[in-house]
Amino acid sequence: MSDRSTRLKQWLDQLGYRDYRLERASEDASFRSYLRLQTGDGSLIVMDAPPQKESCEPFIRVARKLLAAGLNAPEIIASNLDAGFLLLTDFGRDDYLSQLNPQTEGALYAEALAALLMMQTSISADDLPPYDEALLNQEMDLFHDWFLQRLQGISLDQQQQANWHSLKRALVENALAQPQVFVHRDYHSRNLMKVDTQNPGILDFQDAVKGPVTYDLVSLLRDCYIAWPAERVDQLALDYYELARASDLVDVEAAQFRRWFNLMGLQRHLKAIGIFSRLNIRDGKPRYLEDIPRTLEYVKQVSAAEDSMAGLFSIIEQLNLSQRVEALMAR
Repeated sequence: MSDRSTRLKQWLDQLGYRDYRLERASEDASFRSYLRLQTGDGSLIVMDAPPQKESCEPFIRVARKLLAAGLNAPEIIASNLDAGFLLLTDFGRDDYLSQLNPQTEGALYAEALAALLMMQTSISADDLPPYDEALLNQEMDLFHDWFLQRLQGISLDQQQQANWHSLKRALVENALAQPQVFVHRDYHSRNLMKVDTQNPGILDFQDAVKGPVTYDLVSLLRDCYIAWPAERVDQLALDYYELARASDLVDVEAAQFRRWFNLMGLQRHLKAIGIFSRLNIRDGKPRYLEDIPRTLEYVKQVSAAEDSMAGLFSIIEQLNLSQRVEALMAR
């Protein structure tokens, strides 16, 4: 038994749990892990966040914000911050990804968009870290450093480097020009749970920031893990625009909101491709490579349609990135 397993057992013993079974509940893309605690009375979730790697405090702080706003976040049953353990209510096994299909997506997305509107209108983000220029650039550099250089062995030439820096500036400007609101920062089908009441159950919110109004929207609708027809995504984005405008979140025309949405997606998807590459190389989690083709296709489609992103599209085409990814997946 590992040292952390021993510490966890000791903590659960102190809480009075005796006859229980532990099983892995999910694999996280960070250093956190989640276990399902099965007892005769039901189940709970144990978050294991090694203190030298992850702090539990942001999770606790944001969970309280969500619950205070009337949203469905896990309740914290017990905590051991020194050891890095939290005991949480369990939303079950049915995440959105497993439940979404053409028959269910209408109702599920309607509930997710309603929850997003509540987050953006009811939660103050003033005490959260800002999604500022430094963080936006740091995230995009994951694509350059981990996907291009480390995974593909590519070095950009002088013109490509110039294009890269230019497009990063444009994407930062787009993000900072938007109304700044509460941003979950990973609002997608694997972090939303289908529950019986007050759907969705919201998970993995500890990295919340104050940032662009379209960030969580594009995370949800141009999901790295499931894709829908472009016209359906556009309709859902427009539906949310109407709600946001009626709630005084935005005061721009639909065309401007759509451009915000499209460019925000590029920033997020460049980051995601870099993270998927890093998870494979650094953390030994190759399954995330499977999500790169879908995510790169979003980047390709949007950069081809946006004049200001011609430099990004040229990088994708000149380096044959789609074909390289296809070859990677065929190995």
